Amino acid sequence: MSQDDTTLGGYFSVHDRPPAWEGSDGHPYTVSLETEKTGDLSEPWEGYLVFPRWAQNGVGVVGHVETPTIVRDRSEESALEALRGLDLHDVKELLEAAIRESEEARDG
Repeated sequence: MSQDDTTLGGYFSVHDRPPAWEGSDGHPYTVSLETEKTGDLSEPWEGYLVFPRWAQNGVGVVGHVETPTIVRDRSEESALEALRGLDLHDVKELLEAAIRESEEARDG
C-alpha cells in the first residue's frame, strides 16, 4: 500500500524531506511545523507553519514568513498531527497569505 503524499505529513513520510514551492514573490520556500506552549490550561499547545525563504542559488536560508496559529490543542503531538494532516494545496495558500502579510507589513 502506497502512502499519500498530498498532505504535509504524508509528503514528509514519502519523500523524507519538506515540500518546496516557489512563492508569488519569486523566492523558493520550504516548510517547517512549529509548536509552542500557550499558557492556556485548556489548550496548552499551539501549532503554526514557518516557511524558510531560500537564496535563489539554494545555498542558505535568507529569511522566512510564518502563519498565525493554525491549531490549539491539549498536547503537542495532537497539534503536530493536525498540522501533518493539512492538504498541500492548503499549505501553499497559507504560504501565499504569509507572503502577502509580510509584504503589507514591510510596505505599510
